[in-house]
Amino acid sequence: MNKFIVSLFALSTILSCSNNEDTAETTGNNTGSSTVPAIYSKIYGASSLTSDGTYVYIKTNGTPDHKSVYYSTGNSLYENFSGTTFGGYAFSKNPNSIATKSYTFKIPINPAVNSAHSATPLGPIGVSLNGVPFFNQYAGPNQPLSGEIVSFDQWWGHPAPGGDYHYHVEPKYLTTVKASKSALLGFLLDGFPVYGPEENGTTVATASLDAYHGHTTVTADYPNGIYHYHITDTDPYINGNGFYGTPGTVSN
Repeated sequence: MNKFIVSLFALSTILSCSNNEDTAETTGNNTGSSTVPAIYSKIYGASSLTSDGTYVYIKTNGTPDHKSVYYSTGNSLYENFSGTTFGGYAFSKNPNSIATKSYTFKIPINPAVNSAHSATPLGPIGVSLNGVPFFNQYAGPNQPLSGEIVSFDQWWGHPAPGGDYHYHVEPKYLTTVKASKSALLGFLLDGFPVYGPEENGTTVATASLDAYHGHTTVTADYPNGIYHYHITDTDPYINGNGFYGTPGTVSN
């Protein structure tokens, strides 16, 4: 009788372990103590994805996987560029060069609206699928981007002093090569996803979005619906007047 009970216990343990492994494999990357939601595996530029159950920690080196005139000429991703850049402006290269960084983005796994809607800071406000940071719509404190737009490269990014490459506007490489104009492009620090200028094959109208460049609808990645940001053709910056939720942090 005791042998029978032990056998049942052993069988139950084996089945339990098997079920747990299946759940981890289906849900995301098993990180030991917690599981990273599968959606974050789309950030293909991450060198590490871990979670403590409350936040996901995304490590990247911040360098783009596409060619740029801002790489050193000896780099295989260097490509000369001249002509027209974002907005139809004549390109004018800034004096900075792309440098390798060590970003850690700490992002809440379960984002929620925060009525305070804190302003986005200068510097990284989120992370794109290729690991490049998103910046907001300002060149400096209360300074518009108008003077910097001319320095956006062929994929509409550029480096800051110190070599931090980033996107202020639509990351053209992601919307035209790696993904599409309606695809998930990354996440802001508050955990809400960022999408391109189209939704379900239709151009997103700025009038359909709130002051933070977002709205709540179903997406291909979130069939139950979620608040998410959009880049639009008429107002192409990453987001609007602040974070919809409570932002996490970023270190470099």
